[in-house]
Amino acid sequence: MRSRVVLLAGPSGAGKSRLAELVGLPVVRLDDFYRDGDDEAMPRSPLGIVDWDDPRSWDGERAVAALEQLCTTGAADLPIYDIAADGTVGHRPVTTGGSALIVAEGIFADQIVGALRDRDLLGAAICVRHHRLVTFFRRFQRDLREHRKPPLTLLRRGLLLLRDDPAVVRRCVEAGCEPLHPKAARRRIETLLTPSTSQ
Repeated sequence: MRSRVVLLAGPSGAGKSRLAELVGLPVVRLDDFYRDGDDEAMPRSPLGIVDWDDPRSWDGERAVAALEQLCTTGAADLPIYDIAADGTVGHRPVTTGGSALIVAEGIFADQIVGALRDRDLLGAAICVRHHRLVTFFRRFQRDLREHRKPPLTLLRRGLLLLRDDPAVVRRCVEAGCEPLHPKAARRRIETLLTPSTSQ
């Protein structure tokens, strides 16, 4: 059975990963398709570090190819990326388990809406959003917990992202994503599952 992809886009810290876990579907972490930090083409932020929030830091073509393989064959070997290490640290096998839907979540999910639609692999595209301050505090707590970068760097980066979050949401909506709070997004995904379970 050919699977389709539910894309979860939106600002960093909005709750995409948590939502992906809650819906109980196979999950592809699109952040695992970042380019390695030593790539000379990697964009830099005003802080002098790799700008992980610039789409150029991410390999969308590789992500689409992996999703197409997963949807059409039911299995794929996906990279594991560690932001603290600035690179790919391993791989993991993922299968659809016969599910009609899989979830692909990441801050650049909006970048591949068109490519998946053209391949008839798009089930839905959702922009997960919260109030900006909620997103800021959730993101900062997560990044501290995961030791992604030194605390001061995380705070400065977080303040820059706080400013940019509305633009990220606009970008996602313009790409064709439906902007929803996590609870509404979960209900939206559950409605997609209903016809699948009745077949």
